[in-house]
Amino acid sequence: MHIHILGICGTFMGGLALLAKHAGHVVTGCDASVYPPMSTQLERSGIALIEGWDEAQLTAEADLYIVGNVVSRGNPLMEAILNRNLPYTSGPQWLAENILRDKWVLAVAGTHGKTTTASMLTKILDSANLNPSYLIGGVPLDFDSSARGTNSNFFVIEADEYDTAFFDKRSKFVHYRPRTLVLNNLEFDHADIFPDLAAIENQFHHLVRTVPANGQIIVNAESEALDRVVKRGCWTESVFFGGSSDWAHTIEKGSNDLVFLNRGESVGGFSPQFFGEHNHSNALAATLAARHAGVPVPEAIAALKQFSGVKRRMELRGTVRDIAVYDDFAHHPTAIRSTVSGLRGQRRSNGRLLAVFEPRSNTMKMGASQRELPASFEGADKIFCYVKGIQWDVPNAFSPLKEKIFFFEDINELSAQVVAEARPGDDILIMSNGGFEGVHTKILDSLRAGK
Repeated sequence: MHIHILGICGTFMGGLALLAKHAGHVVTGCDASVYPPMSTQLERSGIALIEGWDEAQLTAEADLYIVGNVVSRGNPLMEAILNRNLPYTSGPQWLAENILRDKWVLAVAGTHGKTTTASMLTKILDSANLNPSYLIGGVPLDFDSSARGTNSNFFVIEADEYDTAFFDKRSKFVHYRPRTLVLNNLEFDHADIFPDLAAIENQFHHLVRTVPANGQIIVNAESEALDRVVKRGCWTESVFFGGSSDWAHTIEKGSNDLVFLNRGESVGGFSPQFFGEHNHSNALAATLAARHAGVPVPEAIAALKQFSGVKRRMELRGTVRDIAVYDDFAHHPTAIRSTVSGLRGQRRSNGRLLAVFEPRSNTMKMGASQRELPASFEGADKIFCYVKGIQWDVPNAFSPLKEKIFFFEDINELSAQVVAEARPGDDILIMSNGGFEGVHTKILDSLRAGK
């Protein structure tokens, strides 16, 4: 079958393209912009790409069009597909019907930590020789792409609550029907499609309703929103972690080892390559999910010792003149606070933490989280905020930070100021859910040039 994918350069749709290719289909695709690293990854797999939405693409006479949620009514290619009554479907629905149907699906859902937890879980299953397929919204450093198809019965998927397509406004994850489900946390996000937290809780409960009685749900006991979701009705065994539940984690005094506890008793510990309380919680959730799939906890811990992380999740991009530059995807107040706190707890010296932030997500652009943002940066010594194109009053919202924060509408000026401020021993933490106009490279290049 020839499948043509609209919006192929997004992480989810690009991963789906790789899975379709592995399944034996002829795969092509298009997007508004065809750009690396996804374009490189796809072309390397023999997937032809077209830039733009020209309806002339229909001359290839694909058997099916898979439509990403980046596509809306008015898109010329989509309008031509509709007018000609050509077959189309959404990415999540196609995945569910053609790839996931006969798999043991392990899904990771939550506002934060989905990519990292799903990557940890994939690493554990892979180390246990279970050879899982996976589709993750990022690139795990232990693997060479964001998705892969195998002949294994196990499939790990990052379960996103964002809507499916312009013709299906349900959350993507309701299509996946997991046997093992991780509910990591739940807060208000995606203000562009959800009016409030209750609306998101409703979607999460739809997900809970799809898990079979012989499955298992791994639930963060410290989330009040998840507690409400589960109490609305749950027909599956639930395993809680965190808080006063049976499963917890702690840092061992004296060694700084991460230790997992079951009913207060240690079931193993290790010195992780990752840091931050949020990642410790992610690791425990991944371990419990793998346990449901048959991997003993000690074996999971052995795999986590070797976990290398995920690209753009506290990724060290380089160290120049004893100044470390990190890249992180954090774009929600809770994620920012956790990332800042985690890095501050792992200081290499008595240097400072310089935070560089772009409020780029739809929720951030709408100003929906502006009240919570100042407290998220309390652990940073100085903050450099890129405000180009932002319509709400960012300086006023950040006024509690006073002289600690600086605002820029020019990316080169921001980069130059960060470099001028940085000194040996400092950590520069760059946070955005986009490319941030290449500021990581600009800062590193300027540091190397001694500017």
